Amino acid sequence: MESHIVVIDDEVDFLDSVRRGLITSGFRKVSLESDPMAIVQSLEAGEEFDIALIDITMPQLSGIELLERFKELSPQTECIMVTAIDEARVAVECLRKGAYDYLVKPISKEDLVLSLSRALERKRLVDILDISKRNDVPKLRKPEAFSEIVTSDTQMFKILKEAELHAQSNVPILISGETGTGKELLARAIHRASTRSGKRYTPVNMDALDSNLFSAEFFGHVKGAFTGAQTNRAGYLEETHRGTLFLDEIGNLSVELQGKLLRVLQDGEFIKIGASRPQQVDIRFIAATNADLEKLIVRKRFRKDLFYRLRGGWLHLPPLRQRKDDIPLLVDHFIQSADARFAPKEVTHEALVLLYNYAWPGNIRELKSVVLSAINLSQGAPIAPGHLPDHLVQKSSPRKRGVMDDGPVALQEVEKRHILKIYDQAEKNKSETARLLEISLSTLRRKLESYGVA
Repeated sequence: MESHIVVIDDEVDFLDSVRRGLITSGFRKVSLESDPMAIVQSLEAGEEFDIALIDITMPQLSGIELLERFKELSPQTECIMVTAIDEARVAVECLRKGAYDYLVKPISKEDLVLSLSRALERKRLVDILDISKRNDVPKLRKPEAFSEIVTSDTQMFKILKEAELHAQSNVPILISGETGTGKELLARAIHRASTRSGKRYTPVNMDALDSNLFSAEFFGHVKGAFTGAQTNRAGYLEETHRGTLFLDEIGNLSVELQGKLLRVLQDGEFIKIGASRPQQVDIRFIAATNADLEKLIVRKRFRKDLFYRLRGGWLHLPPLRQRKDDIPLLVDHFIQSADARFAPKEVTHEALVLLYNYAWPGNIRELKSVVLSAINLSQGAPIAPGHLPDHLVQKSSPRKRGVMDDGPVALQEVEKRHILKIYDQAEKNKSETARLLEISLSTLRRKLESYGVA
């Protein structure tokens, strides 16, 4: 678990004991502090903690006073109070001042881990609710996990932050959105941002499975289960144990097979074909659909209980027409990813206007196909309207006033506009801008200077 936990207690033996218990339970980032004043200084310096385990009786600063400082300087930190004296009055005072829980020494490892897990889950839910209220661009803890998703859109950054928060839990995730919006790309990013990143990621197209294929592919079989079964065979569930299973096009799965999938989600176990005993499995499920599952439920084509099981976290990706400022950025990305021998160095103004104003029913997938085709046709020359499909030229909506300036748009200009836009969104904070752009601070300063920006 990547969450940062700090334990504050003046008893060194207790600190060591708690640290061993947390590390053996999977908590990797655990800080210990015997001086409460040192923690106050860390908070004042801007250091962030997810959970604080605070002893109530300490010299210099009491645990309750330290709790108050946490709520003042780091209100997002969930605090769990620890004491050797079980007094209801003290417990009530701690909870009234914002503590999440109150534990009495000696604390068993099981009780401590349970309290921490519940506090982390509460923090995750609170952070998710907080995202929609923020006007700034949220900060990703693991931006490298989402590096394949190209965007400068604030709403998209909020979706990515919510995805990152969900990634730290084990709840199933449902990703909805039109075809081509990048649902599988987001699923892979969630896997990379999770504690399961070192394990297997298995994508499955549910639309391609009938009843026989589903059982064989998901559950596997034992030797002799049927004619031709000469060896044991692992299915998706066994192969993906402790990893992530991505169920694409979940809305197209038959109602009969939905029931089989639901049992796995509920019980965490399955039975191989030909076997008699169930087998336990630990899997994070991510499902995706371009269908409206709530409408399918009304039509009796999708199980309501499965829907509620899958949507532990629900992420909806907007269509490209709702994030059109990303189009020049995506065009640049596809060009930079193409064969350098044929990639053009610029896109003409007329072509970029057509790309910007087209409705993109196929979303990013369609845009990529169009750009790659235009690269092949241009053979290194600037991409012009003549390199774009006829249907795109004919169906592009009239140009919106103020969309972009006249004249050819070089790739350097696209980069400049993107950097300045992120710079403005980050309220001209260079360090934050460099982090969002995933470039060094010195590179950012050099580019801003070339743009005449101090």
